[in-house]
Amino acid sequence: MTDVQNGRDDRNITLEEAGVKDLLYPVTILDRSRERQRTVAAISMSVELPHRFRGTHMSRFLEVLERHSGDLDGYTIPVILEELKTVLDARAARMTVEFPYFMERKAPVTGAVSKMDYRCAFRSSTGPRGDDFVLCVSVPVTSLCPCSREISGRGAHNQRARITMEVRSVTGNDGSPVMVWIEELVEVAERSASSPLYSLLKRPDEKYVTERAYDNPVFVEDMVRNVSENFREDPRISWFRVRAESFESIHNHTAYASYQWCRE
Repeated sequence: MTDVQNGRDDRNITLEEAGVKDLLYPVTILDRSRERQRTVAAISMSVELPHRFRGTHMSRFLEVLERHSGDLDGYTIPVILEELKTVLDARAARMTVEFPYFMERKAPVTGAVSKMDYRCAFRSSTGPRGDDFVLCVSVPVTSLCPCSREISGRGAHNQRARITMEVRSVTGNDGSPVMVWIEELVEVAERSASSPLYSLLKRPDEKYVTERAYDNPVFVEDMVRNVSENFREDPRISWFRVRAESFESIHNHTAYASYQWCRE
């Protein structure tokens, strides 16, 4: 049959990306406590399309992914990208894997067990400029306003907030990114806020969480600086970007702050 995609194109335009996106696929992610965790990811894969080709072969993205059985991490994704470059005759390839990651949480007083989900992503690329792998983790937390607590005779306004962290780690002796666990980023974010969030709380737990937040007031600026201070002291991390958003309970807007840093 005629290979239309592989036909010649004379417009002399190289496309930065051509591929597939919004592909829902069952995947297995490394889990610090259970070794492996199964989840469902939204996957995007693309390659640079040389100017001489009319199109890329979309089916080959799925074929390559299927050969790796859905095991996706900082070790397997670079292998997938190299394979995509080979089978699609491309100089560069990119892959983004977005997924919910679940952690078992125990309520702080009663110990009631439930699961919390965290929005995570792997963003990886390879090409003439080198390889790149970024871990992104978004953690819901509680923030309590220091100003509100200071000026109020009773209570202080508090709300859900979100801390989003993007991290590049240094390269190990095997050429792969040094492992930074999702769980570690979750722990750093929760320590940096007024209080963690929990799916299941009984009354004694709710009292504890409320009082803990009151005792640890933070602005969005504080949360970003708290996380950044931890990351700058971690020798595994070569670059990071942190963003905190507070979904204000007494304002019709969202407060936010951000910071990025690169190790020299």
